[in-house]
Amino acid sequence: MKCRHCASPLTHTFLDLGFAPPSNAYLTAADLVKPEKYYPLKIKVCDQCWLVQTEDYAQADELFSAEYAYFSSTSTGWLAHAASYAEEITDQLKLTKDSLVIEVASNDGYLLKNFVTAGIPCLGIEPTASTAAAAEDLGIPVLRDFFGEHLGKQLAATGKQADLIVGNNVYAHVPDINDFTRGLKAALKPGGTITLEFPHLMRLIEHTQFDTVYHEHFSYLSLYTVQRIFKVAGLRVWNIEELPTHGGSVRIYGCHASDARETTDAVANLLATEAQRGLQAVATYQSFQAKADRVKDDLLAFLIEQKRAGKTVVAYGAAAKGNTLLNYAGVKPDLLPLVCDAAAAKQGKFMPGSHIPILSPTALREQRSDYVVILPWNIATEVRKQLAYLAAEGVQFVTAVPELLVNNSEH
Repeated sequence: MKCRHCASPLTHTFLDLGFAPPSNAYLTAADLVKPEKYYPLKIKVCDQCWLVQTEDYAQADELFSAEYAYFSSTSTGWLAHAASYAEEITDQLKLTKDSLVIEVASNDGYLLKNFVTAGIPCLGIEPTASTAAAAEDLGIPVLRDFFGEHLGKQLAATGKQADLIVGNNVYAHVPDINDFTRGLKAALKPGGTITLEFPHLMRLIEHTQFDTVYHEHFSYLSLYTVQRIFKVAGLRVWNIEELPTHGGSVRIYGCHASDARETTDAVANLLATEAQRGLQAVATYQSFQAKADRVKDDLLAFLIEQKRAGKTVVAYGAAAKGNTLLNYAGVKPDLLPLVCDAAAAKQGKFMPGSHIPILSPTALREQRSDYVVILPWNIATEVRKQLAYLAAEGVQFVTAVPELLVNNSEH
């Protein structure tokens, strides 16, 4: 296999999680009696451009089907993050009723609804029908398609170049990152701004966030690599912000290479930090597997220990990252009988691979448990607040990443 960005041969494995079904391929009761598709889940690193990437197996149209079950609006914290960004960027770029905002992977309208309310014209691009329909219900125009150079040029040809192009948690999801970036270039108005948010590879390594590895994530990104990809496409990263979202993300600000805006010191500072942390050293990537295995082993040991002690452990949050963790650890309903989730689209379904049933959070009231494992550890604080009534009854909360913590202390 060759690097998806620079076409160099890929000879270094960063992480091998064996075989797993796609992390968002939730199952119905009828699906449980049918064969389930598994793909290798192996991550490579390019020693030329340092793009970390999955091996080529799963097809994007199989991963992002019409029934894709991830709705951004399920998290109140993420909604607040989106609203705050919309207000800040509108003010910073002085967006008006004469501007155009395009969001690539607009999901259920969680972000663009803020621009609709402000009277700023916008367009969502979203290939998954279930989430696109939810956005359209909010009055957001949506183009149901995958984004790339062809679509970017089509938008430009029809006078729809954007003052602002937003892409939140999509850059890692695109199989052809060069084509996607050329699409951004084509669809961007002269003087326009691109903002992309993505989980930061440096934080993934630092906090052993191996459960954020899944087939839908084709790339795991550092600023160093993104800057290289942008440069080849005729774009430039002129500013960055580090964010707490998804366990540590980066928001990059991009523009055409010829744009008059100066590149901020924040870009050089983060590039220096990445180099210092070994993000351009093969040894950094080769030592990661053992750290992931320790997280997996500790969770499995905890679950077996509680089962033998006659304790009940359930989970909260049927998140994709939870599926990666549970499938790698080989956890089944005998160790974790149910997972509760606030998203109605997931309730009544089953986790891929593990076949753990997904129930409404009301099940936590009805079925007394000793421990609740919070699978989406990135919103653990939000979940603990929502489930404070359980803590009052003596239920203990558990997170497995970056290390096993029971009620915020090491087990």
